[in-house]
Amino acid sequence: MKKLILFLLLSFILLKCGWFRLAAPVSIRLKGSDTMLILASHWAETYMKLKPNVAIYVEGGGTEKGVEALIQGRADICLASRPLRAREIMTMAQKAGVIGIQFLVAKDGLSLYVHPSNPVQDIRLEDVKKIFRGEITNWSQVGGNDEPILVLIRPPNSGTHLYFKEHVLNGEAYGSCAQTIATTSRLVEAVIKNREAVGYGGSAYGAEVTHCKINGVEPTVENVQNDSYPIIRYLYLFTTNTPRGELKSFIDWILKDGQKIVREVGYIPLWEQH
Repeated sequence: MKKLILFLLLSFILLKCGWFRLAAPVSIRLKGSDTMLILASHWAETYMKLKPNVAIYVEGGGTEKGVEALIQGRADICLASRPLRAREIMTMAQKAGVIGIQFLVAKDGLSLYVHPSNPVQDIRLEDVKKIFRGEITNWSQVGGNDEPILVLIRPPNSGTHLYFKEHVLNGEAYGSCAQTIATTSRLVEAVIKNREAVGYGGSAYGAEVTHCKINGVEPTVENVQNDSYPIIRYLYLFTTNTPRGELKSFIDWILKDGQKIVREVGYIPLWEQH
């Protein structure tokens, strides 16, 4: 008992004198791309095991929502599946006085999902455009069964929605019959339940569905790395200012050791870790 009292007394004196301090808990808030939700959650889980004094909160909602949260100070990091748009940079400059810092963190082959029983497992990129524009409406028009095509898309606040529109539809509008699905996970579930459905999303999602070949090329790691797969994009982190302290340590870790998790999740790392 005497030893315990002496220990507590010495600890109190040391704390009062500032000779040692307990590390204050640090919180980091991530919000944005639904495509990156699985990846960011794995990063957070692993990093918090390494740094028990750090609490990392990860939330989806779409790239656009992530940018809004970053600008308003409700997020420390925006998860994004596309670069910032000009109006977003302008808004950030007006409200935060900065134009933001961009970090490339992974590469993704944007996949086209179909039901495993669908005989159409290879589609020309031009036909993909026509399907999502509403110009091809039956699977028989692309070598499949005589069934109407159920087109599933992500909502406008999704970076994937915008990327697909700009890079596959060449900026043209989606067809009026396309059905909007809130998240990639739910979109995959809808494809599983509907044999005639087609949708798109990150290559890390959809183990239960078929990831179509595009122009005869599969969205494999190798084909994305060598740029032979035709629908490729980068995944990003954005901060308002140059990261400091634990925020910088976390992003530095993502760009180094965190690249192993990129591959484990199903995306393509910027470089290989051995």
